[in-house]
Amino acid sequence: MTELSLYDPFPKMQFSDKHCFLCGAHTGPENRTPVFATWLQDRYSLRDKELLLLDKSITTYGELTIPCCDTCHTEHVIPMEEEIATAAEQGMAGLQALDPKRLFQWIGKMYYGTLITELIKEADPLIMPQNPVSENPKMLGKFREFFKVLQSLRVPTVFSDFLPCSLFMLEVSPTEDELPFEYQDELTTMAFSIKLGPVVLVCTLLDNGIIGKALGKLHRLTQGQQLHPIQVAEFKARVFYAAYIFNVVPEYFERPVKSGDTELTLDSIIDDVTNEIFNPWEMTAYAHMLEEMLKPWDIREHEILADPQSPLTFLVDEQNQFQPMERYQKMR
Repeated sequence: MTELSLYDPFPKMQFSDKHCFLCGAHTGPENRTPVFATWLQDRYSLRDKELLLLDKSITTYGELTIPCCDTCHTEHVIPMEEEIATAAEQGMAGLQALDPKRLFQWIGKMYYGTLITELIKEADPLIMPQNPVSENPKMLGKFREFFKVLQSLRVPTVFSDFLPCSLFMLEVSPTEDELPFEYQDELTTMAFSIKLGPVVLVCTLLDNGIIGKALGKLHRLTQGQQLHPIQVAEFKARVFYAAYIFNVVPEYFERPVKSGDTELTLDSIIDDVTNEIFNPWEMTAYAHMLEEMLKPWDIREHEILADPQSPLTFLVDEQNQFQPMERYQKMR
């Protein structure tokens, strides 16, 4: 019989090295799965590269693993990773051919793996983070909703009329592209980006596609184009800032399971009556985000806001059409 019930670790804060991250089954020290799959580590030589966690401890891509029972590992995680690895070998066309729900599950597993690593570490941190995730009820509520939809990786699930995320796919021009792999996430806003060779995936994980609609026109302008890395950085800044001002948390509800059902159906609601969907866009805050993304090119906030009404952009021209860029010319 198909398992159609969701696991909820949040009421008891059941985050430890002794429970499978996906189903809650008891696990031993040998029951681990890498947050960043072995194929990813091998393809981009990531195993010994360092990652800094919120408590200022340092780990590596190879060391970053999470508890995972044999069943979830062999029946759910490995088949997904094999599917993504095969698609990624084919570049943009291969990844575009995937079901967006599959990409959501894959990105979500890496994000959630990083999150629960932080939650486990908060029990015994090297240095206590300034704002511990485990002490923020609002954030925990948000993560709880996210985990419901992530379990579509384990429980056959139909999302009734939504995809839980916004997903953007960009192709990078090879002319000045020096990074085969890049990864960035923002734990609290649930924004995530990963670069696989010439393809960049940017995702906001819990917005039911709203940010995708808000930035849809810009994303459509980039389709069929090869972007310079500085244009990719600007696009990421726009997505990450949109996630920062996104002001609602979708809620997900299970429909009652009937005899003979083989899939769980989830419905979703968003409270847009008592809350604005987005907080106001503040140019200075956006410029700060863009400055962070443009650090490799040493572009400062005062340059971004030289014209406060029209911040610096590399993506579009004065007619708001895509602006092709082969090489970056320094501004000074």
